Amino acid sequence: MAARIEEFKPFLQQAWTKLGFSEFTAIQQKAMPLIQEGHDVIAESPTGTGKTLAYLLPLLEKIKPEVKSPQVVILAPSRELVMQIHEVVQTFTAGSEITGASFIGGADMKRQLEKLKKHPLVIVGTPGRIRELIQAKKLKMHEVKTVVVDEADQMFQTNLMDAVQDIVKTTLRDRQLLFFSATISDRAEQTAKTMMNEPQVMRVHRTELPESKVEHLYMVCEYRDKVDVLRRILKMGEVKAIAFVKDAQQLEELGSKLSYKGVSVGVLQGEAYKTEREAVMRNFRSGKYSLLLTTDLAARGLDIQNVTHVIHYDFPEDPQQYVHRSGRTGRMGAAGTVISIVTNRQEAAVAKISKELQIPILKKTLYMGDVVDQKPAVRSQRGQNRK
Repeated sequence: MAARIEEFKPFLQQAWTKLGFSEFTAIQQKAMPLIQEGHDVIAESPTGTGKTLAYLLPLLEKIKPEVKSPQVVILAPSRELVMQIHEVVQTFTAGSEITGASFIGGADMKRQLEKLKKHPLVIVGTPGRIRELIQAKKLKMHEVKTVVVDEADQMFQTNLMDAVQDIVKTTLRDRQLLFFSATISDRAEQTAKTMMNEPQVMRVHRTELPESKVEHLYMVCEYRDKVDVLRRILKMGEVKAIAFVKDAQQLEELGSKLSYKGVSVGVLQGEAYKTEREAVMRNFRSGKYSLLLTTDLAARGLDIQNVTHVIHYDFPEDPQQYVHRSGRTGRMGAAGTVISIVTNRQEAAVAKISKELQIPILKKTLYMGDVVDQKPAVRSQRGQNRK
């Protein structure tokens, strides 16, 4: 049976309408009824298709405000993603008695303990910090009805799955467990099933999604000219871009070069202090920075509104990496542009990924501040004099 927003509580309907949403996405249609019925779920859906609301709306619907204990625990692999999900919780619980709190590694423990004293009903946190709070007997799990593991594949890549399993073991047997990710590897699926009760597995394929409004391009240059190509892309009108490099050690150097050339750039480092990362994200969201420079690990799962361009400064090594990065633009059906800056030797790699993903990636160049198919030939003075 198809889910409808009219079936949810008034405060959820109000938040939905206020944000300008209309129909549910494919993952929301598939997952919501099963979650409402209490099933364990393993769900895979491409980046930017509304996975957070797919699990959050039915879970908020079921929360009992009179029970002054955590009832939903949402685990996410990065501090930024935790804060992002927490913001969505705050938006959709406005006007209700449901309260939430976020818990991340690196934050002051005393402050986080003060949050727990306020009896939040929805907990969002990184696995390490949540496990730490449970082991210290500060976070009681006996009333937790649902545990959500967001970006499940990333939990493996960052060695967080042990902490996830430890957390799940502290819950009662009849609790609900949900695994969500843009990609669910065989390893993640099999591990999830060992913790679940007859899970429902669902995958949303790209053929089920509305026609994409994202344009995929690539530009060829010498490696030493990549910085200048990136700078010129950022000068093309109103651009709000995320550029990916493969090596964290490159970030500061590249950021300094771009800043010297007049680009307003923020560098998102995985190892930076929490306050530094928050400041970078705040400045990028507000428009102070036109470019966010980052790596795959630091930017995984980020949902930033109105990103016009994703730029592969270093071309990704595999199709899934290309998909995850590119999904930072064109979210929820919006328009966007993905540009790969490559050398001559990498053109074959572009063609391979284009074929595997069945996405046309068109060769373009920059000319007079515009993206064109081919730089117009300039006739010589001698050729003009012949006419």
